Amino acid sequence: MMIVMKEGATEEQVKRVVDRVESVGCSAHVSKGDVLTVIGAIGDRDRVAALGLEGTDGVDHLVPILKPYKLASAQFRKGERTVIDVDGRRVGGDDFALIAGPCTVESRDQTLEVARVVAEHGASMLRGGAYKPRTSPYSFQGLGENGLRYLAEAREETGLGIVTEAVDVETFDLVEHYTDCVQIGARNMQNFSLLRRAGRSRRPILLKRGMSSTLEEFLMAAEYILAEGNYNVILCERGVRTFADHTRNTLDLSVVPAVQSLSHLPIIVDPSHGTGKRDKVLPLSLAAVAVGASGLIVEVHPTPEHALSDGYQTLDPGQFAELTSSCRAVAELLAARHFSGRELH
Repeated sequence: MMIVMKEGATEEQVKRVVDRVESVGCSAHVSKGDVLTVIGAIGDRDRVAALGLEGTDGVDHLVPILKPYKLASAQFRKGERTVIDVDGRRVGGDDFALIAGPCTVESRDQTLEVARVVAEHGASMLRGGAYKPRTSPYSFQGLGENGLRYLAEAREETGLGIVTEAVDVETFDLVEHYTDCVQIGARNMQNFSLLRRAGRSRRPILLKRGMSSTLEEFLMAAEYILAEGNYNVILCERGVRTFADHTRNTLDLSVVPAVQSLSHLPIIVDPSHGTGKRDKVLPLSLAAVAVGASGLIVEVHPTPEHALSDGYQTLDPGQFAELTSSCRAVAELLAARHFSGRELH
């Protein structure tokens, strides 16, 4: 149930409603918009209805949320889009976030070199895996805390925000300490204990769509995080598994407007994993901008042919510069959003 407060409702009125909702064993999630405050009452709808809140001080009206994902639903924000603040870097609304960097943090020199490149060409955040869940147990698994230290050093030098993946509950605290935004990867989209831990985090969460998940499953995974009290969730389309063999995955760009219709959360696109082919990253990035995505997360490496993971889908610095310039041109042509981060030199 969604409880819409009147314009100008006081903090005391909001608190009284929250207390009454919690008194019947339901949880209350407060969302403050520019004009209205909305309280999401999660639990037994009949118990909330029996409280008789409609007409009480400060309450305007009640709206049932029919979707199984209550807090992720567009209804919860009454048509307002959520904009996520990643330590001063905005994702969503009119801001297009460009996140770029290597698939895997391989060394200090490699991390600093690629950070300088992506910062120069307009990225606002640096991606890089310190812990890597790999299909083969014999593949390079990442540098662990040393990798996190290299990312933190790159942030100090370039001013870029850091996005890196937490692969399990055991290492979540360490990742949370070093990073600005914690990524939950596709393989962990339905790792519910990890999602709950992410929901208790003070960091924004970048949640990637599972390899075979439906849109509803994707939003329900986000619901796990929101239900624990962390409302700073960025969704990421990274391709789903189909019968196609011309790409690594099938990048489902149709999910972008679908998410924007059903949810208030921002959604970005990963054309690197979504295609698995370096020559397809640029055209699919342009398509992602055109379809209205709130950003891109792209793999960049100084020498992709020597990358320890995913080199075949990784851009070199020149290709990344072309991508940034072309995406900016499409965004400006549409006059729909502007790039956050640095202007091109």
